[in-house]
Amino acid sequence: MQRRFINILSSIMAPKGSKSSKKDTKPGVKEKEVKEVKEESAINVLKSGDYSIKILAKPGSKESGIVGLTEEGLELKIGAPAVEGAANTELIEFLSKLLSVRKSDVSLDRGSKSRVKTVNISKDCKLSLDQIKEIINTNVGK
Repeated sequence: MQRRFINILSSIMAPKGSKSSKKDTKPGVKEKEVKEVKEESAINVLKSGDYSIKILAKPGSKESGIVGLTEEGLELKIGAPAVEGAANTELIEFLSKLLSVRKSDVSLDRGSKSRVKTVNISKDCKLSLDQIKEIINTNVGK
């Protein structure tokens, strides 16, 4: 009798993660599925159809160029100091030349005073997301 009582008591008082605890779910009822979190990449398409590029800027370099493309952002070295928006201007000029689009198609969305920036590229530039990624990947390290 005591053993039976101890077994019942231990199964009731056992921590939820242990083997002896009872499950709260009913048989035939599936547990809630975990929703997958969409991983954001460095280059995305906005609802408006424009393209958004996360930039990890390194101002004050000898020349502008692409260091690398990661999930966190497009790493760029910028050949202008971070003084009075000179690096931001150089960033816009560099991206417009790289993608062969007008400067007016490239705009700084966020991060005007930060090294982490978001640049928008207009959908009117006639480039697709794949073309932008291809241009960037071919110019890494140049």
